[in-house]
Amino acid sequence: MNRRSFIKNTTYSGLILTYGAYPLIAAADAPEITQLTILHTNDVHSRIDPFPMDGGKNEGLGGAAKRATLIKRIRAEQKNVLLLDAGDIFQGTPYFNFFGGEIEMKLMSEMGYDAATIGNHDFDGGIDGLDRQLVHANFPLLITNYNFDNTLLKGKTKEYSIFHKGGLKIGVFGIGIELNGLVPKSLYKDTIYTDPIVAAEKWASYLKHEEKCDYVICLSHLGYKYGPNENKVSDRYLAENSANIDLIIGGHTHTFLKEPDKLKNRVGNPVLINQVGWAGIVLGRLDIYFERNKKGTCVTCKNILVGTNS
Repeated sequence: MNRRSFIKNTTYSGLILTYGAYPLIAAADAPEITQLTILHTNDVHSRIDPFPMDGGKNEGLGGAAKRATLIKRIRAEQKNVLLLDAGDIFQGTPYFNFFGGEIEMKLMSEMGYDAATIGNHDFDGGIDGLDRQLVHANFPLLITNYNFDNTLLKGKTKEYSIFHKGGLKIGVFGIGIELNGLVPKSLYKDTIYTDPIVAAEKWASYLKHEEKCDYVICLSHLGYKYGPNENKVSDRYLAENSANIDLIIGGHTHTFLKEPDKLKNRVGNPVLINQVGWAGIVLGRLDIYFERNKKGTCVTCKNILVGTNS
């Protein structure tokens, strides 16, 4: 070990001892390290208010106002923040029944969401209803495996977005679940579903190799995992059969992960999967640290309960 490596390793060891597994101050001060904070939700299902104080297990949890407060606080503390959603924004409370998704889109825009993907319940007001609500969204809906060419949504969604944060180039794309058998045809109309693995590989490869993104994120509404007899594509299957995705932010199965799942992709590189249940009860948070070589390491992954003391 040369002198420079010894000093670097000794310094990192000191940071861990001083700050534990959460060296935010040290990382912020270190010129060779950039921190990216990723905040995310999934399957909020029109839960605008917290759960009622009725003795249920979720009483007092969630709520758009508390989530907005958390997001604002984190943005004040961190320079490079992305806020993302993995679908099923709509359906689940009278807010959707009466307003068709307008409130949800307006609140997400006020919170400053950077991007979202489309879940199956986002068609519950019909493709016409989803189209009407896009005017209230100040963020793109990203989807690579739904072809909307023969619908009202033609040209109104995007395959991917690229975000520049602290000298980093972050590519984000979305994939959705099979609609046939899950959503009435009358609601999604002439939307054409294509293989999510093929689409994910195409766009992840494009972002990593053509756009030279430092980190590639997939917003997935496929579901975390299924039983051995269920013939469904999941986030775990996608992770293990991909080559260019760094992080999968999932939805659909309402899976509460205390910390991200870490798998190896088909070429042996790590892929993180995170999902935070449903109803806005938890705000996902991942702090990714990039050294000068732009290789990302997830040092801290702390999902946050959106509770009465948030």
